[in-house]
Amino acid sequence: MDKTEIQKILYKTEHPEINSNLIELGMINILDVDETDVNLQLKLPFKEVPIKDELIATIKDAINQAEKKLRVNIEIIEMNEEEKMRFMKIAREKWAF
Repeated sequence: MDKTEIQKILYKTEHPEINSNLIELGMINILDVDETDVNLQLKLPFKEVPIKDELIATIKDAINQAEKKLRVNIEIIEMNEEEKMRFMKIAREKWAF
């Protein structure tokens, strides 16, 4: 499995509160993929968002459904101001509630 395949999986992974996928929202940065590990960053608008654990579980589940043997390592980082503005714009347009 390579970065492109991981990206395709995450394009299908929806945010639980916004009608958009995590890639489109700018929340994922795939750092490295090898035979045993996927290393990525999950960018959050605020480090302690209430759904952080749900997002982590959703990402791991999506990747492990495609390839069970991969270990998914996720580093949590906070979006910069430009990324937050872009995220909030999409969120307002596609909010599910």
